[in-house]
Amino acid sequence: MRHSTDVRGRPLGALPFAAQVLRGQAQVTFLPSAAAGAVFCVALFAAGWDYGLYGLVGTAVGTATARLLGAAPDRVTTGLEGFNACLTALCFAVFLGAGHLSTAVLALAGCVVVTVVTAAAVNLLAVWDLPSLTLPYCVLASAMTIAAPGFERVWHHGEALASLTHAATGPTTLQLADLARAFFADFAEIFFMPQWYVGAVLLVGLFVASRRAGFVACLGSAVGIGSAWALGAPAAQIADGTMGYNSVLVALALCGVFLPVRAATLAYAVVGAASATAVSAAMSALLAPSGGHTFTWPFVLTTLAFLAAAKSFSRLRTPEPDPEPEPAGAVAGSVNRA
Repeated sequence: MRHSTDVRGRPLGALPFAAQVLRGQAQVTFLPSAAAGAVFCVALFAAGWDYGLYGLVGTAVGTATARLLGAAPDRVTTGLEGFNACLTALCFAVFLGAGHLSTAVLALAGCVVVTVVTAAAVNLLAVWDLPSLTLPYCVLASAMTIAAPGFERVWHHGEALASLTHAATGPTTLQLADLARAFFADFAEIFFMPQWYVGAVLLVGLFVASRRAGFVACLGSAVGIGSAWALGAPAAQIADGTMGYNSVLVALALCGVFLPVRAATLAYAVVGAASATAVSAAMSALLAPSGGHTFTWPFVLTTLAFLAAAKSFSRLRTPEPDPEPEPAGAVAGSVNRA
């Protein structure tokens, strides 16, 4: 009987499943690091034991499904088959109510389905040499939030999420406390969590895996906050992290993950992060009338556009010597996140 092997030729079954699951959680921010995944797990349990459980079990189900279906061993090993399932499970818990049996059943099914959607997205986008990012989760999450109010055994909140868009209102002046909360909430909102302290723990996880990734993520958060303020977003929306979390992900993707780290790509990532702020408002206006949610659509659309464009810019693509060694399995290991 032929056994699957990882990139080093070791039997896949010999790799600790727990490490693959933890790497899957860390891959939400492009980090194939079990240590970072463990810190992320602590952050989610700090937000609530139910959210921590949904995130952990969801990642495990996605990873196990990929293994059972025979996904590429290197993708399973580095956690690339788990992060979309992690976000899918958390999305179901947040929008359908974590305490309902129907939510748990649907979340488990969703984690299986998103693994299949991931394979489809990877194969389709490979034609243009582009990564799938969180596109599979966004597709499934949008379908769920739009469809769920139509089923009484699934929807437990009374009124649907659909609403007409309206002009922004409220103060736009940011106080020091707003800035501090916004900075950390930008990290927490990647996982749907509103608590600033959850974001602080997640940021620690980023630095545990890679100082470079931590600094780039901090820059992305700052750019998201600054661009939202400059455009006149209400201070409350900036402070709760909903205007900046996509900017964090865009910055990480465009400087150090899919493009080499250098001054040009850092500037490119800053422009991308700022663009994601505007795209966030556009996606919110587009999806609100149908009951959808922005999720990480702004990150996906902005990153794919900037990566497609980067193929025409030689200064962004040509590798340069890396003067700063990174820990084994840090950001560079997630470049194959297709």
